[in-house]
Amino acid sequence: MASIVKGTGNFFKNIGTEMKKVSWPTRKEMVNYTITVIVTVVFLTVFFAVVDLGVSRLLKLITG
Repeated sequence: MASIVKGTGNFFKNIGTEMKKVSWPTRKEMVNYTITVIVTVVFLTVFFAVVDLGVSRLLKLITG
C-alpha cells in the first residue's frame, strides 16, 4: 500500500516537471489556430451538406 502512495506522489511530481517543459502557444498563435479550426469545420460542413444534397437528388432521379 505504501508503494502505491509513493508511486502516486512520483507520478504527480513527474507531471509538474513535464508541464514546465511544455512550449505553450502565444495568444496570437492560439487565435490563429482557433480561426483555422472554425473555418475548416464550416468548410467541411458546407461541403458534406452539398454532397448529401447532391446524392439525395441523384437517388430521387434514379428511383423516380
